[in-house]
Amino acid sequence: MTDMSALQSRIEGDSSGEDFSASIMSIEIGPAHPAMHGIVRFTTHLDGELIVGMDPEIGYLHRGFEKESENSKWIQVIPYTDRLNYVSPLLNNIGYSMAVEKLYGIEAPRRAEFTRVIMGEISRITDHLTCLGAVAMEIGAFTFFLWFIKAREYLWELVEEMTGARLTTNWTRFGGNASDLPDGFLNDLADRLVKLKEIMRECDKLLTRNKIFIDRVKDVGSFSKEDALSFGFTGPLLRASGIPYDVRRADPYSVYDELDFEIPVGSVGDCFDRFLVRMEEIRQSILIIEQAADKMPEGPYMTDERMMHYPDKKDVYGISKD
Repeated sequence: MTDMSALQSRIEGDSSGEDFSASIMSIEIGPAHPAMHGIVRFTTHLDGELIVGMDPEIGYLHRGFEKESENSKWIQVIPYTDRLNYVSPLLNNIGYSMAVEKLYGIEAPRRAEFTRVIMGEISRITDHLTCLGAVAMEIGAFTFFLWFIKAREYLWELVEEMTGARLTTNWTRFGGNASDLPDGFLNDLADRLVKLKEIMRECDKLLTRNKIFIDRVKDVGSFSKEDALSFGFTGPLLRASGIPYDVRRADPYSVYDELDFEIPVGSVGDCFDRFLVRMEEIRQSILIIEQAADKMPEGPYMTDERMMHYPDKKDVYGISKD
């Protein structure tokens, strides 16, 4: 990389008066849509066809969510949370509704909580499948990508069965959920988890011990525990650096304190550790879903607090027998 001060001198012209700026061309690369992995902008300096300097600038993911929410009713914000992460929107639905419930001082019924855990963990898995599949594809493992997207499709069909949508789910409500478990959902869930486990086994054999893959990700992008904390890492990034922090265990919410699961951690915090952590987190999420399905209680899926939800249409438009 060329020294930027020297490069700037060439761009602005030499102190002797000789102008070198014509030989340096500055080109903006990005930012592109987040789906294109382009949430960063590069001001690139070229000398002919040779890159002699580059100024990266991050922070192009903001979409005005907070400002939109200021001009909406609280219940109208739920669809906005879908857009914060389109591959796992249910987690954002759940997190926002939990925050409002905490402010209001109410709790969702237990059936709603167990259902939220199942749908939230499904979303966590689909997020990891997307991440790992894209990483594998971008270093040449296209078959791995296709299999993981196939697995994601199995789970997105469950999301569609539950919410009526695949990406923009708008599913939770303050004090519960918009809908109960559809008929046969738990059976469909069990079938899809069997298929997911098989794909996980096949992909584990395909890539995890593949020398080409390991050579391309081992000791790349390593972050120590100290660096991870300094940079404010969370989630798999933090755990891959060796810090076993998971908010579901450190500060349990919903019914996570009633479920058994492990917290995967890495050792050196490189790309390979992050891959392994996410792979194991998928397996742990499957375990959580199975436990939640087995313990699913009967009862309402929405609070009876009338300030928190609209009455059923049959109660509004129907004729009471009393």
